[in-house]
Amino acid sequence: MTGNLGEVAENLYLGIKDMPIVSPHGHCDPAWFASDAPFPNPAELLVVPDHYVFRMLYSQGVPLHELGVGPEGRNTDPRDVFRTFARHWNLFLGTPSRVWISYVLRETLGISEALSEASADAIYDQISDQLARPAFRPRALFDQFGLEVLATTDSALDDLSHHAEIRRSEWGGRVIPTFRPDGVLDGADHGFVQNLAALETLTDCDLGSYDGYLQALRKRRAFFIEMGCTATDHGIERVHTEWLDEPDELYQRLKTQKASTQDARRFYGHMLIEMAQMSVEDGLTMQIHAGSKRNTNHDLMRDFGRDMGADIPIAMDWVNGLEALLNRVGNIPDLRIILFTLDEATYARELAPMAGHWPCLRIGPPWWFHDSPAGIARYFDQVVETAGYYNLAGFNDDTRAFLSIPARHDLWRRGVADHLAQQVARGYFGQSDAERLARLLTTDLAQQVYGLQN
Repeated sequence: MTGNLGEVAENLYLGIKDMPIVSPHGHCDPAWFASDAPFPNPAELLVVPDHYVFRMLYSQGVPLHELGVGPEGRNTDPRDVFRTFARHWNLFLGTPSRVWISYVLRETLGISEALSEASADAIYDQISDQLARPAFRPRALFDQFGLEVLATTDSALDDLSHHAEIRRSEWGGRVIPTFRPDGVLDGADHGFVQNLAALETLTDCDLGSYDGYLQALRKRRAFFIEMGCTATDHGIERVHTEWLDEPDELYQRLKTQKASTQDARRFYGHMLIEMAQMSVEDGLTMQIHAGSKRNTNHDLMRDFGRDMGADIPIAMDWVNGLEALLNRVGNIPDLRIILFTLDEATYARELAPMAGHWPCLRIGPPWWFHDSPAGIARYFDQVVETAGYYNLAGFNDDTRAFLSIPARHDLWRRGVADHLAQQVARGYFGQSDAERLARLLTTDLAQQVYGLQN
C-alpha cells in the first residue's frame, strides 16, 4: 500500500496500536496466572503447545516426538526440540505463524539475531535467561501486554480452582473462565457417561432424569458466572439443531449406552437450543465454533490422542443447521450468539445475511486456518456489505500460546487499518467514521458482545 492510502492506513493503525487488549476467547492455562511460576523453557513456550507449529513440521516429515509432543516426546531434550524447530524455520515463510513468532522473538523477548539452525542454541539461551527474570513471569507479561481481560476455556466439569486462586491473590489481572460443556452434551463423546457421573457428583443433582440433568447444567453455569464467566463455547463438526418434545427418551438411551450415532447428533442438536435458552435466562454469550472434522489422521489419533493437527475444515450449512434454534430464540435481542466458521464460502452466502437479520447473531472473526492477513481481508470483504460492522464480534486471538497474544492482536489491528483505509479511499465514509470503526473493531465490539464492560 503506497501514497495517500498508505498514510491513511498508518494513521488509523497508530490510533489503535496501543489500545488495551481484550482477549475474550482463548485456551491459555489459568494455572500460569494462579502460580505465576516461570515458564519452563523456550521449547515448552514456543513449540510444544502450538499446533500451528507442529502441524507444519509434521507435514514435512518431522516426527512429532522430536517436537516434544506425545508420550515419547516428553523425553526429548527441550534444547533439541528448539534446534529442530529452528532448523525448519524456513517452512513457515508466508504463514501467520512466521509473523506471530517473529513478533514474539523481536518485540516481546528482545531477540535481535535471526533465527536459524546456526543461531538456535544462542537464541535458546537468550530466551532462557529472559524467562528466569521476574519481568517474564506470567502475571508481569499479562500487565506488560496491556491485557484488560483474558478468558480461558474450561470444561463444565472443571472445579475452577486456578481461577479461585487468582481471585484470592492480590494481583489485579482479570482472568475469567468460559463454560465449555461439550463433554456433557455430546452423546458421541467417548467419555459421555463418565462425564455425566462426574457432573452428578459435582452438583449433587439426580441425573437419573432429564430434568435433573438440566438442573445440574444450570447449577454449573451459575458457578461459572460466580467466577466471572461471561460466555459459553461449543465446538461442533456440523451444525445441526432440532427441538425434541420428549428429550428424556433419547437422554436415557445415551445414559445407558444404547443410543445410535444419529441419536447422539439429534440430542446434541436439542441441547444447543437448551443452551441458548439458558443464555436467555442467565445472560451468557454463546459461541459456536463449527466446521472442523477432527482427528482425520487415524494413526496420529492412535499414537498421540485427539486434536493433534489432523483437524481439517469442511463445508457447512448454517441456514438449515440453525433454523430450529433461531426460530425458537433468534428474535430475542438481548441474546448473543457468535458464529465462527472454517468454511469461508459461507461468509457472504449465509453468515452475513443471517447476522444481518437475526437480532441474536454476531459473526466471529477469522478463525484458525484463516487468522491471517489475507484471511482478515477476505473476511471484511465478504461480510461487511451485508452484515455491516455492528453485527461483528470484534477480535479474539483463540490461542494457547500466551506470548503470541500481542502479535495476533497487532496483526488484526493492521488488517483493520488497511481495510478501513480502503473504504475511505473508495469514498464509502470519511476519516472520522474510520477512526470510530477502528476503535470499535479493536476493543469495543468484543467488550459489548461478550459482556465485558464491567
